[in-house]
Amino acid sequence: MLRTVEATRVSVKDYSMELSQVSVACGSADEAERVVDVLLDRRLAACVQVLGPVTSCFWWQGSREVATEWVCVIKTRSSLVDEVTAAVRSVHSYDLPEVLAVPVTGGDPEYLAWIASEASGGGGHP
Repeated sequence: MLRTVEATRVSVKDYSMELSQVSVACGSADEAERVVDVLLDRRLAACVQVLGPVTSCFWWQGSREVATEWVCVIKTRSSLVDEVTAAVRSVHSYDLPEVLAVPVTGGDPEYLAWIASEASGGGGHP
């Protein structure tokens, strides 16, 4: 990663308003791995962290539920959130997967530039 950060130093700008962090809850570690693969293979994310297992408590179809899940934390461009959502739905087992995007409002400028350069969309490097 150091090489990538060094390469972006010359073009660091305020990327914070162009980036989003997306969370996706998955029903298994294998499913989380499928989400990671589709997002990284399509260059829809610069980084995906998988956290878990976690216990999720929620309402579903009128009943209170408890589930063991794995959470993918996705760093991407805001302009790619719709594509991230479609990619997640294409590999996810839930009828209604959690896909929540939160705009990035700040952070280390060099890290933000790295996200912007790596989450290029289109399945290839910019």
